[in-house]
Amino acid sequence: MEEEKNQIKKAVALKYERGKDAAPKVTAKGTGLIAEKILEIAEKEGIPVTEDPDLVTALARLDFYDQIPPELYRAVAEILAFAYSINNKMKASR
Repeated sequence: MEEEKNQIKKAVALKYERGKDAAPKVTAKGTGLIAEKILEIAEKEGIPVTEDPDLVTALARLDFYDQIPPELYRAVAEILAFAYSINNKMKASR
């Protein structure tokens, strides 16, 4: 637990519109308080969040609105599939 308290939070937000974007784009990123705000907004808006420290580190190297590089497609596709699954379950329960 002590280790977790000392780690600086990192967050990266992606946006992808099927049929419009060739690949997901970085729309927000940050560490510390900025990361916490990104996560707070995601929770408030009902946006699914997953934790993958290695992927966040790789995505954080990109500039804003950069498309993710092909070598990250698979990892991001798994996260998008997770998000779509959650969205579909939420729609079905309404």
